[in-house]
Amino acid sequence: MSTTSDVTEARSAAPGLGFPRLSGSPTSPLGWPGPDTVSRETSPEQDVVVSRETPPEQPVTASVTEVEAPIPTEPAAPTPRSGETPQEHPRPVDDDFAERAQIAAAIPGADHQSPLARAVAEDARKRITLSGRNVPRPPRTRVLTVANQKGGVGKTTTTVNVAAALAQAGSTVLVIDLDPQGNASTALGIDHHAEVPSVYDVLVEGTPIEDVVQTCPDIRNLTCIPATIDLAGAEIELVSLVARETRLEKAVTAYVDARAASGDRLDYVLIDCPPSLGLLTVNAFVAATEVFIPIQCEYYALEGLSQLLKNIELIRNHLNPRLHVSTILLTMYDGRTRLSAQVADEVREHFPDQTLRATVPRSVRISEAPSHGETVMTYDPNSSGALSYLEAAVELAERGVAVRENTEETA
Repeated sequence: MSTTSDVTEARSAAPGLGFPRLSGSPTSPLGWPGPDTVSRETSPEQDVVVSRETPPEQPVTASVTEVEAPIPTEPAAPTPRSGETPQEHPRPVDDDFAERAQIAAAIPGADHQSPLARAVAEDARKRITLSGRNVPRPPRTRVLTVANQKGGVGKTTTTVNVAAALAQAGSTVLVIDLDPQGNASTALGIDHHAEVPSVYDVLVEGTPIEDVVQTCPDIRNLTCIPATIDLAGAEIELVSLVARETRLEKAVTAYVDARAASGDRLDYVLIDCPPSLGLLTVNAFVAATEVFIPIQCEYYALEGLSQLLKNIELIRNHLNPRLHVSTILLTMYDGRTRLSAQVADEVREHFPDQTLRATVPRSVRISEAPSHGETVMTYDPNSSGALSYLEAAVELAERGVAVRENTEETA
């Protein structure tokens, strides 16, 4: 007799945010694998379970009566007669969301004495509410600079994973790697050795973006402008150039307008900044209209935030009056410590409208993904880190549309 470790599942990418879908009949009310030993594979011709995990010497074909019947989640659709075309009966979106919310609310919670159980229950709720979820596309291209002069707060990780989540949801996304280390290019599987055309050519040589942009091999609708080691010298070379603060802004505007004219409009441009406040970061601030700030849940991150806000105010007064802080994301959150909770409370108190409800926990999977040239969204979409970035991406998209609608109503 096989054990639960022998259970085989067939996974395929689901629409929306790319959450994996399990094929076959569900074995629990929520559609997730139950404690059985039956394969989830089903035959395309008939709705029966194909096989158990048995030794190859004695193949057995199990009928419906030989296996434990799964718990039905909804009535089965009638089988079409021979020669008839099966009719689809799509469910209303509102009913689907309402059912998801009802199932998520039925999951038992846990008290503060059981942080692990509480985290597991929260992840289960996220899986239910985010599986196959589409996000609304913005009415026009949103250009966001992901910035924080403090290093190690998760700027690059946030940039690539939020971009991947938005692209998997159907949006067209461009990532501009403005960090000479090129970590965002690595995470997206983009070549960025010395001979590759990069953002350095755009800034210093004036090369059009369409000549240097590359497509992410793992995620559709996601493109990237890589960064090479040449960018390390761009700070010095930009000093003597004309209009040194606006060179990236002009290139991005020309590319966005060209994409819109061709009928393939960009939805999001995410600019990954280096951990400094030099000319590269200034170019990113001038090119964007929104600032996306990841904040590590530690005291030093709060201390650096005030200096970052002062620099943003300087950019607004002298170079880019449209620039504003639109989004703050709490990263490396540890619910077991008081420090994380105190930092989160303080940030939410000072920036209630900008801080996302979603928080990103410390996750080994997030750290492992770049070593495979992937984001955590494709490396392990079931992990708590991936679910948190899915939640953040959905909230980011929905907030942008809501702000736009409120602005139009006020006008």
